Amino acid sequence: MFFPPAQFERKSERIEREHRAKEICASCPVSDECLDYAVTIREPHGIWGGLNEAERRLLLEHRSA
Repeated sequence: MFFPPAQFERKSERIEREHRAKEICASCPVSDECLDYAVTIREPHGIWGGLNEAERRLLLEHRSA
């Protein structure tokens, strides 16, 4: 659920999958550390610390501004 499947995924399926993953992240005691790690290594895939790829990219842009 934290990473896209190997087969085709419809947009609605991706949104639902990401929503479920983010719900888990919301109650995770190490989500901040997880997000920091993903941002530090510039992880290009998956949900990390409650953010998807595009959201992490925006976070990086905001931090560098």
